Amino acid sequence: MFTKTSFPFVLLTSLLLSSLYICGATESELEDETEFGYQEGGDHGPEQWAKIDPHWKACGNGEMQSPIDLLNKRVQVFPGLGKLKRDYRPAPAKIKNRGHDIAVEWAGNAGRVNINGTYYSLKQCHWHSPSEHTFNGSRYNLELHMVHYSDSGQIAVIGITYKYGRHDHFLSKLVPQIGSLGMKEKDVGIINPGDIKFGSRKYYRYMGSLTVPPCTEGVIWTISKKVRTVSREQVRALKDAVHDGYEENARPIQHPNDRTVYLYTPRVIGGFT
Repeated sequence: MFTKTSFPFVLLTSLLLSSLYICGATESELEDETEFGYQEGGDHGPEQWAKIDPHWKACGNGEMQSPIDLLNKRVQVFPGLGKLKRDYRPAPAKIKNRGHDIAVEWAGNAGRVNINGTYYSLKQCHWHSPSEHTFNGSRYNLELHMVHYSDSGQIAVIGITYKYGRHDHFLSKLVPQIGSLGMKEKDVGIINPGDIKFGSRKYYRYMGSLTVPPCTEGVIWTISKKVRTVSREQVRALKDAVHDGYEENARPIQHPNDRTVYLYTPRVIGGFT
């Protein structure tokens, strides 16, 4: 049994060893979707990804694959993780139809996050519907992934889940552009990633992988605990824009393989957080 004071060392060691094990998670997501799909049981479905390309072997035999179910009994509350340090800024961007999803890619300096003393610069964000991560088996209607890279190419992804309700402020600015995007990309001027709302300081943290080929491992995942809202019309716009067969682009839940999921929650001091 680890003591409370040993948790920071255990977590840091886990993160470092995991990153070294897969050479720093330097392989990026696949841009061309033509060789893989999401239909389970199909020739190009998730269970076939590892067989399609030899570079995708991790999709089948990886030990730290994502997404996973954030099951309560697997979660350890750990205030020592600290507040997520985000410093985003407006930057030139384009919207891109990657076939399997819609992505916003920033061309300039869109800001960064600081995780365990390492800075990860924001490069792009994209959406999955329904959500890829689940909470005690429950899947939500949408999940946003904000993909960051360190100077050495290591990957950190922040995930935000959504359920149907009021429209999402960030998507409201993009839906008109998405509707006229077609199968190409479009410059959309200055986009501020700071408009992406988290809604809570609480978050989950675990070591995982990219959720599309090549399923690279060693990705540091941060999942906001707050479930935000998105309108049905906004989700429909994302689904209508992607290629046929990718309207539901969530990878099935992967085996946790005894990985611990940490939950950061601010310490309560004198009744205040």
